[in-house]
Amino acid sequence: MIDRDYVFRFLDVPRQLPPKQSAAERITHHGEIRPAFTDKAAVEQASRCLDCGNPYCSRGCPLNNDIPNWLKLVRDGRVIEACELMHVTNPLPEVCGRVCPVERLCEGGCTLNHTDIGAVTIGNVERYAVEEAFKRGWRPDLSGVRETGRRVAIIGAGPAGLACADRLRRAGIGADVFDRHDEVGGMLIYGLPSFKLEKEVVLRRREILEDMGVRFQLGVEIGRDLPFDELLVSHDAVFMGTGAYGLVDGGLPGLELAGVQQALPFLIGNTRRLRAGRDEDARCDVRGRRVIVLGGGDTAMDCVRTAVRLGASEVTCVYRRDEIGMPGSIREVAHAREEGVGFRYACQPLALLGNALEVVGGARVEGVRVCDTERESSPFGPARSRWHNVPGSERVLPADVVIIAFGFRPSLPSWNAAFGIDGDAQGRVRVSDAGRLAQQTSNPRIFAGGDMVRGADLVVTAVRDGRDAAASIVRSLGLTRTAAVA
Repeated sequence: MIDRDYVFRFLDVPRQLPPKQSAAERITHHGEIRPAFTDKAAVEQASRCLDCGNPYCSRGCPLNNDIPNWLKLVRDGRVIEACELMHVTNPLPEVCGRVCPVERLCEGGCTLNHTDIGAVTIGNVERYAVEEAFKRGWRPDLSGVRETGRRVAIIGAGPAGLACADRLRRAGIGADVFDRHDEVGGMLIYGLPSFKLEKEVVLRRREILEDMGVRFQLGVEIGRDLPFDELLVSHDAVFMGTGAYGLVDGGLPGLELAGVQQALPFLIGNTRRLRAGRDEDARCDVRGRRVIVLGGGDTAMDCVRTAVRLGASEVTCVYRRDEIGMPGSIREVAHAREEGVGFRYACQPLALLGNALEVVGGARVEGVRVCDTERESSPFGPARSRWHNVPGSERVLPADVVIIAFGFRPSLPSWNAAFGIDGDAQGRVRVSDAGRLAQQTSNPRIFAGGDMVRGADLVVTAVRDGRDAAASIVRSLGLTRTAAVA
């Protein structure tokens, strides 16, 4: 017999998100802009799940999270069990619940999303459940783990490396994580602004991993401070997850002008400034200035929203295609627009222009020469069509600061060839993508994942790679898992 009170609850309970701060309020600080759900709201929103029997939400999730079942647990007030179920597939649920582009992934696949009723608010329920479980004292239980005496070196403390370390410890394998930065998290700390992911969330996960026995060696760059071959001598396997930090500048004339910045140094500078509690960082000096950000992805949205918070007088995003073609999150574009960011679509940057006279420190940027673009018709539809520049449409957009946010690319480590690690022309490490030993490189003792394999991609796909690589390492060492993953 169908329990109508639950199966058809979506008919009576509308989709709701936690209340968002007004734009006027949130641009005055760098913190997250929505609180977590209350207990009541989380239960109500979780109860909207249709339990459709064919969970497209799980299919839409790169981690294949068991979303319907942990929604049921939240609905029943069993948040500890919900948190445990989340960790079966996701080593970092508190991160993914905040930063995943859910409108394209789990919520995009939700059966209710294809109606006027609206998808279940999966991301916010996930965030609520794991945070509430932490408040109630939940921590991973490794009491049943039998130590194997094996150790694995992990290069990179970003989401891929953290996920790999978590899974290795649950299998009784020691994990030594090396990172050149002074804190764990990689792009979670240095690339994502705090209004998307407050840093305390990542620092808490570090404490959890350390309690699990993970050893972090920070401020250590492999190949500079420690030879790679020493890792192979002292460890049974190596996982590489160094991300994608190579800058894409588009080859525009004028990149050398003062006032022209790359996106990542700008975002890292702001993170370091906030963590240090001081304002002495020239990269973040945009107060009262006209800022143009070139690019249309999530990093561009991070830059425009950060510039607003730093007091820029005017912030504009310039993108060469239309809004539908933007690769960034629809949610982030909406937030930026609410916060006063201007958008110029179908606008191709051609060159960065500087003042004619030399000044102290060199010529400074004064504008961006752009032209209009238009879409060519294609028999395969708009998604496959190309864009071309419109002759005679050139003009100059005035700017005091220009931030280049065309994306990032991975760079093969200088020692890759010496250890038989194959890469491709784009600087990505090649790995096996299926079968018994996914994420294995051409060197059987070395595994890799995240952006250094995929190019710049999502946090959740990096988490999946780290998780899957750990499982492959366990198999390659001839071990079996000795404890439940939660």
